[in-house]
Amino acid sequence: MYISNEGLLVILFVGLLAGWLAGKIVRGTGFGIIGNILVGIAGALVASYLFPKLGIRLGSGLVSEIVYSAIGAVLLLVVVRLIRGGGRF
Repeated sequence: MYISNEGLLVILFVGLLAGWLAGKIVRGTGFGIIGNILVGIAGALVASYLFPKLGIRLGSGLVSEIVYSAIGAVLLLVVVRLIRGGGRF
């Protein structure tokens, strides 16, 4: 699989925005800029696996990818917080 430099920058940008949004939505679980990028990318992977199985479609384009990734990152942060934080929101 080949990813161009521009594609890599888009992935990092989407991951950064999604991680930042997820950190704002689920307060107290920010992991810094690198951690937020990783959470955003992991959230995108979670959302791209989970949403099609549930029949959820948000459209296409960069904005929908950011929303997809942010929702996946929020789900990921909620699960991490439930496991690590004793189940409190």
